[in-house]
Amino acid sequence: MPVLAASSSPSDRTYSVAVGVILVFAALEILAIAIHFGAEYHSERATLQSLKRPPAPASAKPGTTPLPAQPEVPSSAALSASDRLLKESNVLRERGDTANALARLQEASQRDPKNPQVLAEMAAIYESIQLYDRSNETWRKIQDLGPSAGPLYELADMKLRVGAAATPAPGVPMDTAGKPLDAEGLPEGSVFGVTNIETEQIPDSEAETNLRLKIEIKKRQGVAIDHSKLRIMVLFYDSVDNDKIVATDADVNYEWMNPKHDWAESNPETLIVTYLRSKTHSITSEAALSAAAASVTPGKNSSKSKKRGEPAASTDSLSGDSGQRRYLGYVIRILYDDKLQTVRAEPARLINDAPNPSVSP
Repeated sequence: MPVLAASSSPSDRTYSVAVGVILVFAALEILAIAIHFGAEYHSERATLQSLKRPPAPASAKPGTTPLPAQPEVPSSAALSASDRLLKESNVLRERGDTANALARLQEASQRDPKNPQVLAEMAAIYESIQLYDRSNETWRKIQDLGPSAGPLYELADMKLRVGAAATPAPGVPMDTAGKPLDAEGLPEGSVFGVTNIETEQIPDSEAETNLRLKIEIKKRQGVAIDHSKLRIMVLFYDSVDNDKIVATDADVNYEWMNPKHDWAESNPETLIVTYLRSKTHSITSEAALSAAAASVTPGKNSSKSKKRGEPAASTDSLSGDSGQRRYLGYVIRILYDDKLQTVRAEPARLINDAPNPSVSP
């Protein structure tokens, strides 16, 4: 039986080769497209991840000066804790427990190292136990705070200028800041001083408190003065609910007994300051509070006060002290040529405890 042999023609082979080439090109094209889109996908993914990551700190270039670190601001919790410790220290000190009072202040200073009230209390305790080096070191910290420390800055400046000398002998008179008084009754090294203060309660059926201060201010003999360089500050303070100390909102009036008050003679000049809180007292305006805290300028005899019965806008929201107010005391500061001459306070703790006045001396 004859056998038929199968054979492919040249046209069939050419067709197969062409189909193979087409398939190869198609595969290459698909591969190229896959590579292209894969690269774009990885690029976009890397970009998104770089955006999510926090930027790495740039290395400092040679010769570049780094920015100074910002000072740390004490948190409100630290401030409230230091205030609480300060109050506890005051209570302990009044009880005579100096050691624990100082421990409270040291803890408060660690929490709030730039609190002038805390530093002043520490300096006073160090001075009372005759650790004068530690006292001066603490006063210097207040001085470093600058005018932002308020009246305590001036007190620190005076303490460092005069220095804490040996403990005065018993019976030696001193001003409230602990500065010894000389034979003229003036603080050593001062041009002006307060030689006498009389406090008089004035009977007044319409007033809750009506008192008058007569302050005798003396100039050192033989010293020429410039009236424009003398400033006298008499600041009254109240207690709110027998706890918080605040600047008074009562009516305050200043008046010189002698209209000239030029200290031409050796006699002291008398400044009369009155404090009036009527039974129907309403809180004075912010402008009146500022006037009450302003310094007295010699050569001007205009009174600074608000007449009884004048309407006054309530400023509870401004003062933030709507509790029951009571008269607490006063602080007298005399400055000449921007240098603190003397401090008188009643009670004495107001030097450290009283808030800064709203008007800078």
